[in-house]
Amino acid sequence: MNKTEMAQKLAKKTDLTVAKASEVIDAIFSTKPGEGIIAVELDAGRKVSIAGFGTFATKSRAARKGRNPATGETIDIPARKYAKFTPAKGLRERVEQ
Repeated sequence: MNKTEMAQKLAKKTDLTVAKASEVIDAIFSTKPGEGIIAVELDAGRKVSIAGFGTFATKSRAARKGRNPATGETIDIPARKYAKFTPAKGLRERVEQ
């Protein structure tokens, strides 16, 4: 499913227009700087928990040494933050069935 299909299904379930449903999806999921409710919260270092669905959070990975597989040369891999999603028990169980 892509964003357009999701907007169409959301519009059908909620009596919104497809354009308005698309705006709602953008307001929640946009990754543009300063936009997107989830992205803004993750930028601020906060978690976003949706009961029965899951939790979006950020994690940190420490700097470490690595090896270039082509040359065997040792390289420094810098520390970084990344987004993580953990499904809630209800979603996990539903998908497993």
